Amino acid sequence: MISGTTQVLGVIGHPIEHTSSPAMHNAALEALGLDGVYVAFHVPPDGLERAIAGMRGLEIGGLNVTVPHKVDVMAHLDEISAEAQAIGAVNTIANRDGRLSGYNTDAYGVMESLRQEGGMERLPATVALLGAGGAARAILYALLQRQEMEEIVLLNRTVEKAEALAADLDPNGTKVRVGSLDGQASLHQAGLLINSTSVGMHPNTEASPVEEIDACLHDGMLVLDIVYKPLETTLMRQAKSRGARALNGLGMLVFQGARSFEIWTGEKPPTDVMRHAALQRFSK
Repeated sequence: MISGTTQVLGVIGHPIEHTSSPAMHNAALEALGLDGVYVAFHVPPDGLERAIAGMRGLEIGGLNVTVPHKVDVMAHLDEISAEAQAIGAVNTIANRDGRLSGYNTDAYGVMESLRQEGGMERLPATVALLGAGGAARAILYALLQRQEMEEIVLLNRTVEKAEALAADLDPNGTKVRVGSLDGQASLHQAGLLINSTSVGMHPNTEASPVEEIDACLHDGMLVLDIVYKPLETTLMRQAKSRGARALNGLGMLVFQGARSFEIWTGEKPPTDVMRHAALQRFSK
């Protein structure tokens, strides 16, 4: 029941119709009996500044931020966490008495997915990361925080973009080795392969970022494809055919959302409830 005391939370993006965040967060609010509601706001790029002013004026308690606003929104906030500053993007805003604080929960989301779903309390010494976009930036930051990490093989079709990302997050060049996505033989060295590209996402579900599966994939590898539409990608099927374990991006989505929820409410949400709600949303 929405009342005069109901706390409003939400997500801003362009487009926004596809989002599963309202389903996940409203299910968590209901499960915990919290007086809140989570809604989606369509905010085109030229409306971002007004939207953030509206967050203050309407006392909206928290917002998730999705494409294309994760970088530009930083200019409109009062403070930004060290993690979000290092990643260079904000996906979560908390409103505390009119003071807006920006966070990035994507790095947390991928690490929790690997830990809870992949059973990786420790990461393998060598990890391969495909892509150099916004998601890759958060993932690379998270990987570089792990002391057990010895080498990250960063592959992207545009090598210059990968080199710029590596120089930004690993300026001394001690852990990140950059290459072209066409040169995939080095993937076989990795115990963990993460695809942060959109290759294989609906509607191009037959595509895969990995071409030579016999040379690249092996049974000692865990493959995380951050795509979650479809829930089983071509890359995941390729990995399983080589005896590797495979995860989709739903866990990352759920865990990053759960961290946002905790920032806003101070409560740990039931991630199983959030996952179920997201799956129901996908089925529709």
